[in-house]
Amino acid sequence: MLRLGSTGAAVAEVRARLAHLGLLVNSQYETLNVYNEDVDHAVRIFQQERGITVDGIVGAETFRRLDEARWSLGDRVLSFTVGHLMIGDDVTDLQRKLNELGFDAGRPDGIFGLSTDLALREFQRGVGVSADGICGLETLRSFDRLSRSVIGGDSGALREKAHIRALQTGIADKVVVLDPGDLLQPELTHAIASRVEGRLAALGTQVILTRLATPISPKTPAQRAAFANEVAADLVVSLHVDQSESPKPNGIAVFYFGHPSGGNYSPAGKQLADLISAELTQRTDRKDCRTHPRTWDLLRLTTMPAVRVDLGYMSNVDDSQRLKSDSFHDAIAQGIAAALTAFCAPR
Repeated sequence: MLRLGSTGAAVAEVRARLAHLGLLVNSQYETLNVYNEDVDHAVRIFQQERGITVDGIVGAETFRRLDEARWSLGDRVLSFTVGHLMIGDDVTDLQRKLNELGFDAGRPDGIFGLSTDLALREFQRGVGVSADGICGLETLRSFDRLSRSVIGGDSGALREKAHIRALQTGIADKVVVLDPGDLLQPELTHAIASRVEGRLAALGTQVILTRLATPISPKTPAQRAAFANEVAADLVVSLHVDQSESPKPNGIAVFYFGHPSGGNYSPAGKQLADLISAELTQRTDRKDCRTHPRTWDLLRLTTMPAVRVDLGYMSNVDDSQRLKSDSFHDAIAQGIAAALTAFCAPR
């Protein structure tokens, strides 16, 4: 956990990676193992561009994203390895290329999984190179030759739209994972999740919670995403409350997978986020902080539409009072159940 004032070899590594990305200029007069204000500023810019929490602190997630960002397509040979998936910006570029040429590599999330492997092999067969699922020099040359003459659609976006249509058969037959994801207020988010569970169960939905009210060993977001994938959930809703050093921030916000700068995002996730945001702000008196794209692990690593709902700030007096109210919990539960029902309603 590196932050303003930290020193050491790990700080020097962070500075080098930020400099490689063009976010930091290391002066010859600076001590390169010191986490100064320039580093803090560069880290915040990087976090904002990547769609992760902007706090100026290099923890496990930020350091992992810095590592992913150092790879460009062609820097290394890419392939699918069970149990040790390759992750990086080069994988994201490969997925984009495949999708643009009409080969369904899935959502461009930077993770070389089975969908990317199958799409790559199909591309290789189509261009007449060895269909070994290995993206090396020969395959990259084929991309260059084909890209000059072919501009395809985004099959990833088409796949997401098809996924939405497949879900529009009613809420009764769906599997929904509810994630009381907040570690600061686990009892509160679990209490709200339980009310959502009750309303969905009454509609015939199978609901699975990722954790108990007071977890002994809290699962990481990546582990909770893996859990949702393992149980083959149709939808994931993660519930959180927020905290700020200032008492002013307040309101409800909903997040879906996507990059804040534009480009890759989940159309299904955005649609679900918009529905939940509309229902919750209509049913409560809380400020509408709208919907936003983010690349947090729970949103990025799930293979189904997933959203994170931030229900308010415990550091704000009005929000805190509402968050402790049973009537507010009921309104939130009703709103989320209504949004999920509308999302899955037959068209």
